[in-house]
Amino acid sequence: MSSIPEVGAVCGKAARTDLCGGARQLASLPLKRREFIAGLGGVAAWPVVGRAQQSAKVWHIGYLSLSSSADNPSFEAFKLKLQDLGYIEGKNLRLDVRRAEGVGTAATGALQRATSSIPIVMTANADPIGSGFVKSLAKPGGNITGLSNLSVDHTAKSLELLHAVVPNAKRIAVLMSPIAFHETMLKEAHAAAGVLGLTIIPVMARTGAELDGAFATMHGENCDALVVLSDPQINRKIVELANEWRLPAIYQATGFADMGGLLTYSANFPEMFRRAAIYVNKILKGASPADLPVEQPTRLELRVNLKTAKALGLTIPDSILVRADEVIE
Repeated sequence: MSSIPEVGAVCGKAARTDLCGGARQLASLPLKRREFIAGLGGVAAWPVVGRAQQSAKVWHIGYLSLSSSADNPSFEAFKLKLQDLGYIEGKNLRLDVRRAEGVGTAATGALQRATSSIPIVMTANADPIGSGFVKSLAKPGGNITGLSNLSVDHTAKSLELLHAVVPNAKRIAVLMSPIAFHETMLKEAHAAAGVLGLTIIPVMARTGAELDGAFATMHGENCDALVVLSDPQINRKIVELANEWRLPAIYQATGFADMGGLLTYSANFPEMFRRAAIYVNKILKGASPADLPVEQPTRLELRVNLKTAKALGLTIPDSILVRADEVIE
């Protein structure tokens, strides 16, 4: 489905082949000093940052993106914040972008196996402690720090919001990918469904190529609505298929609303990528990732697409509209 200076080690066997390839490409970049990896995940990307000759004051940033799209708002937010902090492409910054289909946790894991010394800045990781990336949020203790998007914690609320919009929907599909923390999120969905009197139908899509089959499965299971679990891959096809099958859906990434998704409930991913650029800046100025606490968003944002609601024949309750951070008309 569906978001690090250089990586000089071979990816572990458990890592995805495409992610390993992206890491190896970054490892081949002509860096003269290899000191810093910033891993950006979330809606779409995982960066790698390294430093060239200090005397030249040119910072070399490789960016391993998990999105196949070159037009990515989170990546743009990351670049613009770096500019605000004084890193200008063509002057004191070189930015190399590599793309590989994958998911954020898998990418961070591949980078973790590749190096234990180069600092890694992750973005929008749902469960950094459970994934083994940090010892604690307050004191990461290793070479990885960054941001968590709290997606494991808000799956129940996503289901509640969807239920408020389509109260007659009883069989709820949960679209998953093979990410370890999706199992935890699925358990949370089951628990919330029991309280609401709903039935959860888990549906797996390992890659974008499996999405057509996944939605055919939802149709065959007579699903009434859909929860799309948090995943750095923002895949427009998910929205297109959900609307084609007339399946009301809530997505755990803000970008889906602009693509025509009915509801999104999520941290603000572009803002998290801006925060990741601040982490990069702190580390380049000498801070240790072991001592930089992992940040969590202070609030989650609800977005409602009224155009999609109308197309699906739905009336959004006033209780949802008044609490929405953005209403797309």
